Amino acid sequence: MLVYTGKRIVLALLVAVTVSFISFMILNLSGDPAIALAGADATPEEIKFVREKYGLDRPILVQYIEWAGRAIQGNFGESPYFNQPVKDIIGDRIGVTLILGLCAFLFAVCLAIPLGVIAAIRPNTWIDRTALTISVFGQAMPNFFFGLILIIVFGVILRWLPISGGESWRHFIMPAIALGYYGSPALMRLTRTGMMEVLASDYIRTARSKGLRPGPVLFKHALRNAIIPVVSLAFVLFGYMLGGAFVIEYVFAVNGVGFLAVRSIERADLPVVQAIILLLSFIYVTMTLLSDILNAYLDPRIRVK
Repeated sequence: MLVYTGKRIVLALLVAVTVSFISFMILNLSGDPAIALAGADATPEEIKFVREKYGLDRPILVQYIEWAGRAIQGNFGESPYFNQPVKDIIGDRIGVTLILGLCAFLFAVCLAIPLGVIAAIRPNTWIDRTALTISVFGQAMPNFFFGLILIIVFGVILRWLPISGGESWRHFIMPAIALGYYGSPALMRLTRTGMMEVLASDYIRTARSKGLRPGPVLFKHALRNAIIPVVSLAFVLFGYMLGGAFVIEYVFAVNGVGFLAVRSIERADLPVVQAIILLLSFIYVTMTLLSDILNAYLDPRIRVK
């Protein structure tokens, strides 16, 4: 187990470094950062001053090495728009994104797992077809479009919930539903498939033939084994929720890291954008690593691969 964990940690670090390198190169090669920072109306002298101030006149590989070295120490530079350290700007907003991601994750789990279990118990019935329909709509409908529908229905027409901001728990209901509903189909289908396979296995038939009640057979024996891949997927799903919060936070004007990222892109605030990409990619890689380790712990056969 220790050898497998060590290999996964090394692989995760390599992925994180690769993502940071590619994102840094794309952001800096998509245009002249000095012109973006100085403004479209800046004079050549002003652009030259900005380029020298932020070290943009040096080779891009040198810029990346210096930026990565500072990032490891928690120093992401200073935002040219806010004139504040980037880590302070992100630190003030990361809590909002984590709350939104956690709420969306809980909504997805509470919706997907019961639907998957019910659909597996009653296959090829109207219950199964309804669950699959809900799953299809969740997968096909963009989360920002679903968010706009929620705003129109529950915010404008019924006026039950606030349509923007993040001052109270009520502000997180619609964003969490819009974000969680889009991530729930994968969990629901995996739960349904796993439950159907387990329910058709020999040891479940044996348990039923011994006269065990349906409840213990379903929850103690079947769901306990079918939920293993679902739990590992849930770790990855939580990382996806944080990344998917970009659009949802912008739609609902929730002042989190996603909203900050979109506004920073509009303002060409590259240090903030680079730090956010690194942070969210690190969280996603960490969730994937935890998922792999949990899979190996629950299923020892994985460790020998």
